[in-house]
Amino acid sequence: MEEPHRRIRALHTASTITVYQAYSPEIGLPAIRDGRFPAAWKPGRMTWIKPSFMWMMYRSGWGTKEGQETVLAVEITRDGFDWALHHACLPSYVRGLHPDPDTWQRDLKRAPARVQWDPERDLYLRPLPHCSLQLGLSGEASSRYADEWIVSISDVTPLANEIHTLAKDGELDSAIRLLPQEQEYPATAELLAHLRP
Repeated sequence: MEEPHRRIRALHTASTITVYQAYSPEIGLPAIRDGRFPAAWKPGRMTWIKPSFMWMMYRSGWGTKEGQETVLAVEITRDGFDWALHHACLPSYVRGLHPDPDTWQRDLKRAPARVQWDPERDLYLRPLPHCSLQLGLSGEASSRYADEWIVSISDVTPLANEIHTLAKDGELDSAIRLLPQEQEYPATAELLAHLRP
């Protein structure tokens, strides 16, 4: 079956969805220990969550980029994730989707969340022809994320290191077996209608 151009792929249960973020150890390690972000984490600024493990690997360079050495799997409620999608806006005007540029601009300023669709990545971090979702949270959305939606935070840095080593060594089958088993997230067409360019 051909992969749709845009689809939310994620590790999810009946009530939760796992998203990924990468932080410096100063933020990541206390978050893992306490199951919540420490005071150094600023809820007011935009924070991006990624349901795609491989997109997080691309963004963080397998957890090697400065300030992104600790890769977190953050399990959050599906209710929270869906709330963010419902209140999200695309970062650029799309003719036919938005009534006009001014309306889009007003919606963007008011929206506490943003959605970007970016090319999914393979084990060598090369772009694939289909896109995965990134969700940016600010204001009310980032506060809700930190204070209400988090179910658990776990350290997937060792997993990232292991998969990266296997891929570098050409052991792709072994690397693929370790990847999180992401499936299509059951978001309704109505929930995503304003987010598909």
